[in-house]
Amino acid sequence: MSEPLVRQEDCLACDLTSGVAPLPGGRVHQTLFWVVEHCVGPLGVGTLLVKPFRHVVSMGLLTDRESAELGPLLQRVSAAVSRIVRAEQVYVCQWSHSGGVPGHLHFVVQPVTSKQMRRFNAYGPALQVAMFKDGPTPDPNEVKDICDRYRLLLDAP
Repeated sequence: MSEPLVRQEDCLACDLTSGVAPLPGGRVHQTLFWVVEHCVGPLGVGTLLVKPFRHVVSMGLLTDRESAELGPLLQRVSAAVSRIVRAEQVYVCQWSHSGGVPGHLHFVVQPVTSKQMRRFNAYGPALQVAMFKDGPTPDPNEVKDICDRYRLLLDAP
């Protein structure tokens, strides 16, 4: 069904996708070239990551086929996050650094609520920075529950 994983040693993103590292909530969705997983960091319950199966560190290194799948998938995942979490906004941003060096390309699809913005007194990139400084890692049971809901929606024809 999917392209074989091209795994890079010492890459958390690759380890999560390949099963080397535990992934709370399990795989949410996949296409031929992309995988959708719940974020393991402190960006809140419902935050998803969209990343290529292949270890790629830059948008410019994507193949034409990987690129063709990306836009429609990001739209679909963003719509699912909006529908299930009912947040005021859904951020979609690309990250690809790890320890200050290029890392596995991934897109963060993050539901943002007014409650979060009030708690951290921030929005946009400042909210994400604040959440990384002071936000707790989501409860694995809550992650499992929301991932089950996402799967039902994203796997529907």
